[in-house]
Amino acid sequence: MGWGVGIGIFAAANAALWAISSRINRNIEAAVPPEGRFIEVGGEWIHYVDEGSGPALLMIHGLSGCGRNLTYALSPRLREQFRVITLDRPGSGYSSRHPGAGVDIPAQACLIAEFISKLGLGRPLILGHSLGGALALSLALDHPQSVCGLVLVAPLTHPQLLLPPVFLSLGVRPAWLRRWFAQVLAAPVGLLGRKALIRAVFAPELPPDDFAVRGGGLLGLRSNNFYCASSEIATVNQHLPDMVRRYPQLTLPVGLIYGSQDRVLSVRKHGESMLGKLPGLRLEIVEGGGHMLPVTAVEPVVELVRDIALRTQPRQSLASNPATAVQGTS
Repeated sequence: MGWGVGIGIFAAANAALWAISSRINRNIEAAVPPEGRFIEVGGEWIHYVDEGSGPALLMIHGLSGCGRNLTYALSPRLREQFRVITLDRPGSGYSSRHPGAGVDIPAQACLIAEFISKLGLGRPLILGHSLGGALALSLALDHPQSVCGLVLVAPLTHPQLLLPPVFLSLGVRPAWLRRWFAQVLAAPVGLLGRKALIRAVFAPELPPDDFAVRGGGLLGLRSNNFYCASSEIATVNQHLPDMVRRYPQLTLPVGLIYGSQDRVLSVRKHGESMLGKLPGLRLEIVEGGGHMLPVTAVEPVVELVRDIALRTQPRQSLASNPATAVQGTS
C-alpha cells in the first residue's frame, strides 16, 4: 500500500468519525437541552439557572460536569431558603469557551467573580463540588469581595500528581493531539463507555437511572466539553501549590464535606488535610459516601450549607419563614 493510499484512508476515516461525532453531539443536545439563561461575561456566554429567593448561593460543578449535576437533587432542597444560582463553567455544559481562553483555576475564578458582579449578587455563599471546590477556594483567595463563605463538597484542594482512574482518558497531550482526539474519537468512545464512566464517578454508590439526562451526565461526552476538561487537567496543578500555602489566610466560614469511600479524590489528602490549614473549618465525613455527594448525600450537604450560611448572614435574613428558620438551626 502506497503512502498516498494510506493517507487517503486515514483522511476518510477521520472524516467519517468527525461526522459520527457531530451527530452524537447533536443527539446529546437534543436529549439534554439548556434549561436556564445566558449572560455575556468576559467575552463568554455563561449558561446558568437562577431559582428561589433569599441569600445568594452560587454553586460550581466539577470536572467534566455541568450545572445539572447540582440542580438534579441539591437545588430543589435549597431554593426555598436561598436564591440558588447554578452555572455551567466556561467550556462545560452550555457555557462557551473561546479558543485560547484561560482554563486554569485562577482564570476561571476571575471570570466567576465577574459573573457575580454582573448579576449583582454581592458576596454570595459559594458551594463548589470537586474541581469546583478548587475554584471556590481560588475565588476566596483572590476575590474576597465576591465571597462570604464556602461550602466545599468532595473538593480538589491539593495537587493531584496522578489522574484518578476515571479521568485517565482526559490526560491527552499535546494540545494538537487533544484537539484531534476530541473532534473525532471522544464522543463515540465516551458514548460506548458512558454507563461505566458514570458508575465509576459514583462508586461505591450507584448512580440514579436518569442521571445521564436529568443530571446532565451526557453533556460531558460532547467533543468540545471533552477538549475543555482535558485542557483543565493539563493546567490544574499549576496554581494549587501556591493556593495551599495561602489557605491559612482564609478567615471566612468554611464547611467541607467528604465521602469516606470517595474513589475519585482521597478524603485524607483533600479533606482531612485541610483541618490544619483553615481556621474554624467544619469538616463532615459521610460514612460510605462516594464522590457524588450532591446527588447521593443531599441532606448532609444541605445541613452544612445552612450551618455555614448562618455563620455568614444575619439570622433574620434566613428566617423570613419561621419554619425554615427552625429547620436551618436544628
